[in-house]
Amino acid sequence: MTNAYDFFTRDAMSRPGRPFLETPDGRVYTYGDLETETARAAGALVALGLAPGDRVAVQVEKTPEALFLYLGCLRAGLCYLPLNTAYRAGELGYFLADAEPRAVVCAPDRLETFRELAAALAHCPALLTLDECGGGTWREALDAATPLHGCAPAGPDMLAVIIYTSGTTGRSKGAMVTHGNLTSNAAVLADAWRFGPGDVLLHMLPFFHVHGLFVALHPILLAGARVLFHPRFDARVALNELPRATVMMGVPTFYVRLLAEPELSPAATARMRLFVSGSAPLLPDTFAQFRARTGHTILERYGMSEAGMITSNPYDGERRAGTVGFPLPGVSLRVREGERDCAPGEPGVIEIRGPNVFAGYWRLPEKTREDFTADGWFRTGDVGEWSDDGYLAIVGRAKDLIISGGFNVYPKEIELVIDAMPGVLESAVVGIAHADFGEAVTAFVVPRPGATLSEAGVIAHVKDQLAAFKVPKRVVLVADLPRNAMGKVQKNALRDSLRP
Repeated sequence: MTNAYDFFTRDAMSRPGRPFLETPDGRVYTYGDLETETARAAGALVALGLAPGDRVAVQVEKTPEALFLYLGCLRAGLCYLPLNTAYRAGELGYFLADAEPRAVVCAPDRLETFRELAAALAHCPALLTLDECGGGTWREALDAATPLHGCAPAGPDMLAVIIYTSGTTGRSKGAMVTHGNLTSNAAVLADAWRFGPGDVLLHMLPFFHVHGLFVALHPILLAGARVLFHPRFDARVALNELPRATVMMGVPTFYVRLLAEPELSPAATARMRLFVSGSAPLLPDTFAQFRARTGHTILERYGMSEAGMITSNPYDGERRAGTVGFPLPGVSLRVREGERDCAPGEPGVIEIRGPNVFAGYWRLPEKTREDFTADGWFRTGDVGEWSDDGYLAIVGRAKDLIISGGFNVYPKEIELVIDAMPGVLESAVVGIAHADFGEAVTAFVVPRPGATLSEAGVIAHVKDQLAAFKVPKRVVLVADLPRNAMGKVQKNALRDSLRP
């Protein structure tokens, strides 16, 4: 029975003095420090009375201590529940009620919010704080705890993480990710992308997202490599760090902003061996501009919360713009129209199967059954098509998903908030192509007769209730919404109305 933490670190721990992580202020943690800090984190969680399988909800800023907390959860056999730092009280209340965590670690300025939410729960979780400097009551718990050496037994089917992903009904679904999902995907990526102990990863992604938490860090741990650790993306800082790095993972927005820096050049990226882009479609123009400016061809891949990484353009071979490459080893993928496999050039829904595919949705057995076929394939909801030579392109999203700045946004959740606003008759939310964010959340709003609405007022209303990445970048007030003969809103017509 292999615990994911033990799987990730067993080779690196034979060289505990090797550097693992460096912070912007120059502090360096070794792999020996990683072992010590994660043992303390696991011990602190056990001291709170948590047992294998219990959930730990975490909403904190990106710090080394937050990483050690995540890995400590794995060591102790606990289920880690990362929460976007932008989530507001209404969203957090749903997650707490649904997942029933036994412990919550939050930023100090969110403590009162969590305290109020926890008071409404049948079982009140332990509440601890962790600030951007590593202080708070979590630090006190670490100092008082007896380190948990070794790892709790964890078979491949044991739950490791719950990742909440937005749903078309406006309610998030908890994707149950197992230890086996994590280890299989990490091993495949470390090999496919050629990670080794000499690599240095420039890490500027958030921790509450699969991309930053799993895809970027797990192969690094497995390879015993090093991380240049930054709390957030800054193009100028990234440009200064590239001469020290060998690998960078980012969303398309990162590359758009790097291209805006005049100093981006082959010389600035001379030490780099790999740039990876994901979480949203990379525009072919960005792909071409980056290659022309740096001499590097970005590797685009395709993944999701429910399956980690699914496909990748090749490390050796053609990295083709507008595609996400081939299925990764061990992953089976088919493109289907109903019960029929699609021919090359014919779009269809992407279905997948493999050890990376999640165990189902937390406490939603009917939704889980609905999203899996009778023969065990997961229906991703994404629409893709094969090329004649086997490259996969993502050409649409069957589930009406918007991807803005690398984050998944489902229109229904925003529409429910807008429709509840006084003076609103109805609304429709779509994604509009945007050079920086990939897609910009855009709302079309129909006022009630006699009501006075404004773009700024609608935006302020949504901003007060939802995370910032879900807030519309633009609101268009219209007399009515276009509909087909069946009464369904024609969102394509709305998108077309804003095209030049």
